[in-house]
Amino acid sequence: MALQVGDIVEGKVTGIKPFGAFVSLPEGKTGLVHISEVSYEFVQDLSAVLEDGQTVSVKVLSIAPDGKIALSIKRTQPAPERGNRQQSGGPRPAHRPKREDKPRVWQPKPAAPQGEMSFEDMMARYKSRSEEKIADLKRVTENHRGGYSRRRG
Repeated sequence: MALQVGDIVEGKVTGIKPFGAFVSLPEGKTGLVHISEVSYEFVQDLSAVLEDGQTVSVKVLSIAPDGKIALSIKRTQPAPERGNRQQSGGPRPAHRPKREDKPRVWQPKPAAPQGEMSFEDMMARYKSRSEEKIADLKRVTENHRGGYSRRRG
């Protein structure tokens, strides 16, 4: 019987490395259980969970064309309830507002009431606002490009 993706078989742990455990499978084949596929809980040290010679039930995740077999121990077990999982950060602070679903979009400032302004006053206001906008735009684009001094040869 040839191994196929999705098969659940018994195997024996033959070696433990920091990144995973090698498992001897039927027909003399060997596969690797990555450390992330050992348990649903965080595993820092595999030797605390597995030991050489231990018999384990594994699921075949993939078989590469070069013969490498990826295995999983945790997928042979039922997944834990997600409702019981405790968040590491705790409850959200009251002073921090929730993020809105819609993205924030830049909105221009509402125009101040102009009242009775002369043409020269309106032109002076327009000129000063334009210069402020250009200065802001230059500052932002130069920060993105690394500034004028960096572009020189």
